[in-house]
Amino acid sequence: MTEDNSQILVTLAILGGTGKEGAGLAMRWALNGYRVIIGSRSADKAITRAGEMNEELGGDYITGMANEDAAKAANLIVLSVPYSAHQPTLQSVAEFCQGKIVVDLTVPLQAPEFMSVNLPEGGAAALEAQAVLGSGATVIAAFQNVSSVKLKKVNEPVDCDVLVCGDVGNAKQEVIQLVKAAGMRGIDAGALKNAVAVESLTPVLLYINKTYKVKGAGIRITGVED
Repeated sequence: MTEDNSQILVTLAILGGTGKEGAGLAMRWALNGYRVIIGSRSADKAITRAGEMNEELGGDYITGMANEDAAKAANLIVLSVPYSAHQPTLQSVAEFCQGKIVVDLTVPLQAPEFMSVNLPEGGAAALEAQAVLGSGATVIAAFQNVSSVKLKKVNEPVDCDVLVCGDVGNAKQEVIQLVKAAGMRGIDAGALKNAVAVESLTPVLLYINKTYKVKGAGIRITGVED
């Protein structure tokens, strides 16, 4: 990957950035000129994981903080947490999300049936996020269908598209640029309520992975030129 200096002043906070998908995205964005903070409920855990990631990358790229401090320091917030932690995390950082884009990766998987679609009470995790944060924040749904197996290979492009849903066009375009910086193609997939369908694709892909004994099945939108 090459560094894009035009993005150097943008600070991203990845809440849940100590997990597999959040960490993969954090390292990819850090290598492309973004200032990256990973957040966790525990500041110590975030700091330790950031140190491990920096060692892997061979430089001082990523900072670790408690979720609240990370959200406060960021221009743009990425939420990458299990659904069980979704609402509590949002409530803890809501005041720091106002006036910002919040990219929600969450999929409402329900144990033990991880390969079956589960529609939450709010219809989609992203819609629930918008309800919690209110109109002062702009929630964009993206990255739900990308495998952490692919993301961790930080110097390789990922062979899949990312569907991006939201109600604010310029915010979607900003997230599509984030998708590109992470080595993928972003596709404008319409309104935030379309996240119901996008989130529901994840258990389908998990089923495909198991059935066909593959790792990291993704999606491609045909007929759309780059």
